[in-house]
Amino acid sequence: MSSTRKYKWAFPTRFRTGAYSWKASRLACQRLREAVSEIKKAAKKDPVLGAEGAVRLMEKIWPALEHIDTSSGALGSAVNKALDTLMPIIVEAPADENTRNKWLDRLWQAMEDDGVDYLGPVGDRWGEVCGSVEVAGRWADDLVSTLRSCWSDPNPGNYFFGSTACLSCLLVAGRHQELLELLELDRYPMWHYRRYGVEALLALGKKAEAIQYAEATRGLNQPDSVIDRACEEILTSSGLHEEAYRRYGLSAAVGNSYIGRFRAVAKRYPMKDPSQILVDLIATTPGEEGKWFATAKDLKLHDLALDLANRTPCDPKTLTRAARDYLDAEPAFALGSAMAALLWLGEGWGYEVTGADVMEAYDRAMDAALRLNTVDQVNDRIRQLVESNESASMQFVRQCLLRRLRTPSALPNEMSAGKS
Repeated sequence: MSSTRKYKWAFPTRFRTGAYSWKASRLACQRLREAVSEIKKAAKKDPVLGAEGAVRLMEKIWPALEHIDTSSGALGSAVNKALDTLMPIIVEAPADENTRNKWLDRLWQAMEDDGVDYLGPVGDRWGEVCGSVEVAGRWADDLVSTLRSCWSDPNPGNYFFGSTACLSCLLVAGRHQELLELLELDRYPMWHYRRYGVEALLALGKKAEAIQYAEATRGLNQPDSVIDRACEEILTSSGLHEEAYRRYGLSAAVGNSYIGRFRAVAKRYPMKDPSQILVDLIATTPGEEGKWFATAKDLKLHDLALDLANRTPCDPKTLTRAARDYLDAEPAFALGSAMAALLWLGEGWGYEVTGADVMEAYDRAMDAALRLNTVDQVNDRIRQLVESNESASMQFVRQCLLRRLRTPSALPNEMSAGKS
């Protein structure tokens, strides 16, 4: 530890107590990234030094960030991301028992002082942080009576911040049956706690019981997608990929977009036909078929993409971009996309729509029609569409296209003039 005391860290000066004001969320996120980068760099040369830096940063997180407005969730996400990176550095550091015990004491005090549970993920992996079965067992002995008393108390509302730390230590210490019996005392089962019971059953080789145990946790405010993912992993670990896909694969898929969900499933099930995965995913979101348009397009399933785009609302700008991108390669698909864009613009869909958006969709439709030699027919279709109803949004589209919707014979010349 002597070498770690001599090392001059840069980040502590940026994480002084009360260092950040109410509106400093963005700056704090940046400083967290810088601190993590500094610690990772040090850990590559000296793992124990890196772990010491990680512990030191965790001690300073709450005092430094206490006064920041966290309502956006950005700061909490940044802290969680930082902890995801720092935790393995501490867990894997080849520190002697004395050094690790000091880290544990410091981290425990930091968790006690933490006003918003920033360091909750540290407690969730406390057994791993202990570094050995013996140390985890000693911590379990110290914590289990408090947790048992808390969960056995007939008066509701008791809370022990070290609950997951205790469960994690029991798991690492191999005291699986004791862990399962302790979880039975909790009158309000939560996945946050019962996931340790699933791990205990897996350690005992009881995979079927582990799935049943996870399924029994479902209920109000429980993370169904996380439970699905846990059950899916149990089945795939047993080689039951088809059952895993059928029961959990689609519901466990997470992503920031519809195409992200598809990619998550396709990555986990490379043996499945991508088009079948897409069809199965579409079936899980009735009434939102149009939102899968971009995914079908990327898979070159153009007929399916157009069917989806016309079935339920789809972002008109997405459709117009598709029409532009496929104008030369797939003019029929480009025409269908542009027509769908006009359809949903007329229905009032789209974000911050302007006349330019309407005109662009129309121009792309006529560009495709020119390539397909169907200018007159497409012009008639658009005229029928804009005259199909008198809603405010359709009147807006009609007004935007008023000067373009001339007689069919004038259209090619007008398009050329419009392009110039």
